[in-house]
Amino acid sequence: MSKPAPVTSAGVPFATTVHVRDHCLCFAAQRAARALARRFDEALRPAGLTSGQFSLLMSLNQPRPPSIGAVASLLAMDRTTLTANLKPLERRGLVATAIAPDDRRGRLVLLTEAGRTVLRSALPIWRRTHREIDRLLPPSDGRTVRSSLRALS
Repeated sequence: MSKPAPVTSAGVPFATTVHVRDHCLCFAAQRAARALARRFDEALRPAGLTSGQFSLLMSLNQPRPPSIGAVASLLAMDRTTLTANLKPLERRGLVATAIAPDDRRGRLVLLTEAGRTVLRSALPIWRRTHREIDRLLPPSDGRTVRSSLRALS
């Protein structure tokens, strides 16, 4: 006679928990995202940026200043969260907002000269860290991972 599978206090078999842990793409992506963010946060600290701030500044590095909506869409972020993330960068003088000339209701986000300087100083750090991470993956898996993640986003 076999022993019944252990059940957690939630009434869900522990085997189900293990199955979800080992098969859930969302769980795996969130865990990897947190680990990568910590690694880039640590690397970018000398430039005075977090990984999220670096991504935000890089998203503003465009031929023409993008709108708040365009940046939010690019970063898969709602406008309110983007605005909250812009505030510390604005206080540091790294970004500025302006009224869109073609639609007075819209706002554009601009990299300031200080923002461009910080972004330039952070870029070699990002490149070095990215090379280190790519070396942890089997050859060509980095391209496959990025392609797969883009397909899901």
